[in-house]
Amino acid sequence: MAKKTIVNWEAREYIEYKKNAGWYFGLFIVVAVLCGLAIWLQQWTFLILIIVAAIALLTYTMRKPRMLHYSLSDKGISEGNNLYPFDKFRAFGVLNDNNHYSIVLTPKKRFGSRVRVYFPETEGEQIVDIFGARLPMEPVKLDMLDKLVRFLRI
Repeated sequence: MAKKTIVNWEAREYIEYKKNAGWYFGLFIVVAVLCGLAIWLQQWTFLILIIVAAIALLTYTMRKPRMLHYSLSDKGISEGNNLYPFDKFRAFGVLNDNNHYSIVLTPKKRFGSRVRVYFPETEGEQIVDIFGARLPMEPVKLDMLDKLVRFLRI
């Protein structure tokens, strides 16, 4: 049975936060202090871990978010070639994070991860109505990891 596409849109995969020179200087200070502590304690594995983590963080923060294509059909939501069927989720919620709107899908599985999909405000009412016809809506808030990411601007 073919799926019927209801809504299509494009959105960035995540919110890109602006980082000034102070952010990079702060990262350098934290890494330098942790490296100094690792050397003082002669914890060479910890030293390597700090350096690799700092390189990974810099690589991640310098990468621009991709523009993703989303399709909402009667089967579920597609993100590029990935389909997230409605029956894998128990509820959804709408999150407004500094005028960046997103749908947060709560999985049925206890240890499943939430799926967050950004959408343009112009398409919002139609998208929320479609989700509301298929899943119960519940209030959602930023979790601890989301708050940390926003605070660190990564």
